[in-house]
Amino acid sequence: MHFVEAKGILSAGNGMNLYRGCTHGCIYCDSRSVCYQFTHDFEDIEVKENAPILLEKALRTKRKRCMIGTGAMCDPYMQCEEQLRMTRRCLELIDEYGFGIAIQTKSDLILRDLDLLQSIHRKSKCVVQMTLTTYDEALCRIIEPNVCTTKRRYEVLQVMKECGIPTVVWMSPILPFINDTEENIRGLLEYCVQAKVYGILVFGIGMTLRQGNREYFYAALDKHFPGLHEKYHRKYGFDYEVGSEKNGELMGLLRRECAKHGIVCDVNALFAYFREFPENKGYEQLSLF
Repeated sequence: MHFVEAKGILSAGNGMNLYRGCTHGCIYCDSRSVCYQFTHDFEDIEVKENAPILLEKALRTKRKRCMIGTGAMCDPYMQCEEQLRMTRRCLELIDEYGFGIAIQTKSDLILRDLDLLQSIHRKSKCVVQMTLTTYDEALCRIIEPNVCTTKRRYEVLQVMKECGIPTVVWMSPILPFINDTEENIRGLLEYCVQAKVYGILVFGIGMTLRQGNREYFYAALDKHFPGLHEKYHRKYGFDYEVGSEKNGELMGLLRRECAKHGIVCDVNALFAYFREFPENKGYEQLSLF
């Protein structure tokens, strides 16, 4: 772990990353790709130590309140967050200034900040996004080794449901020849139905591979799934998009179940939902007093 002074914190689309790199160890992680130009080891987390200062300045100077997004590139609840509490400090600022938050994670550490998430949602809007890829717990420990397993993430979704905080599940990526099975998809769907998630975000049954993350993924296959590296290379070569042969079948299953249970699964609609800020919510609640 090392510390840097960042020049800015919010992107043009109001997304932020407080850290660079990750210690979850997911074997498929796209953020390892060379195109992101990491100048340090991926597990040597870069901490933007002045992020809260930059965020407060940005929030104070914005003309209109909006949704702030985090977790797209690096999980805001890595192990280092337990001590650094950078994510919590930024949530405090978002809460204080009346902005909304769309936050994505794989970690149950998010429950530590439940008080702030509830406060933000009362005043404006909070959407918790949880990644679920692998229903089988033993397999999940191989694919996503350094973070809580899917069952625990489902329990987090249940807590959010009980607190009235909407949730969206990223059911992505699904790895060809590993977890692209009907059993896996049905298991994850059952979790989503029971947790009454607002939406399920899936770009297709498969994954992406490019320089950097491809090599890491193939090394993991050699370690845990002997012979599968060669099978991938024969079928996909150096393709960026690595689609499952079962894409049509499993996407059809997912769409039918989502329609049956009133779960949004249109990608564009979900991204619009993340960005949609309830302009009058804070005013209406304050007017009660």
